[in-house]
Amino acid sequence: MLGTSEEPLCRGYDLAMLDLDGVVYISGDAVPGAAEHLASARAEGMRLAFITNNAARPPETVASHLRELGVEAQVEDVVTSAQAAARLLLDRFGAGARVVCLGADGLEEALRSEGLDPVGVEDEAVAVATGYGPEVRWNAIMRAAVRIRDGLPWVASNTDHTIPTAFGVAPGHGVQVAMLRDFTGVEPLVAGKPERPLLDETIRRVGGQRPLMVGDRLDTDIEGARRADLDSLLVLTGVTGLAELVAAQEEVRPTYVAPDLAGLLEAQEAPTTEHGEQRLGGWRGTVADGRLQVDGDGPVGDWWRVVAATAWQHLDDTGEPVDLGAVTPPSAG
Repeated sequence: MLGTSEEPLCRGYDLAMLDLDGVVYISGDAVPGAAEHLASARAEGMRLAFITNNAARPPETVASHLRELGVEAQVEDVVTSAQAAARLLLDRFGAGARVVCLGADGLEEALRSEGLDPVGVEDEAVAVATGYGPEVRWNAIMRAAVRIRDGLPWVASNTDHTIPTAFGVAPGHGVQVAMLRDFTGVEPLVAGKPERPLLDETIRRVGGQRPLMVGDRLDTDIEGARRADLDSLLVLTGVTGLAELVAAQEEVRPTYVAPDLAGLLEAQEAPTTEHGEQRLGGWRGTVADGRLQVDGDGPVGDWWRVVAATAWQHLDDTGEPVDLGAVTPPSAG
């Protein structure tokens, strides 16, 4: 169930590890209020790290984009799955190791930054690294696939099946990983969320004794935090909506829930159970005949927390998600 923080999260945690798309921006445009909320959290002493499973863009490109959106960000604040993959390869094979680079500029730059030698698919190498790269040619994928099948160790930057684009949701690197896995019978070592190397690399680079993962996806951001034994904040500005929240199984449930990044500036109180109801901030949640009912009035964030606690209790008791036909999320206004 949900956790409680009696002080604002930006004071209770010293590092926010922020997913990007759906949290700070959406398809390249800033989430309303995100820059101001992050500036306020930083003013309270919270470090900010911007982390992404996208291995295509170098950190400076990401940081520049954030600055264009009004978010203060230096290259050292950005950590990518490509950097986490490069660290895994460095730890295993050492500096100077030759690694087949099957991806975009962000992956090649990350390998070089760690002292590795990115090479082509036909070159002598000790491993292959793969990442999202829209310009990667099919013949290169075929050659790499054969080498992986024949025993060349494989590190994948991430397994995201989709990626947002200007023309809609498109296949992500996870589709390529699935194809390579199916052909080779080999499971790659994965650097990005929900695996923990990206989170470990972020803490190593940015620092922080008590980090908080902040994301909009249950199956990458929140599950990754759970696997790394870290607390997490789910914001509802991205892909997770009411239906996804109430159906969340234990392994993908966040510690805290907030409508947006303003949740970093607030204390977080979990609902309490009274007379069979979940209660918080003027809201009361119950389930009758499998249907979720929420009554009362109060802060929007408290409504979402009551919904989560009520729905998860029902899901754990019955194995079935609640019927949402009787509820509508309140507007921020």
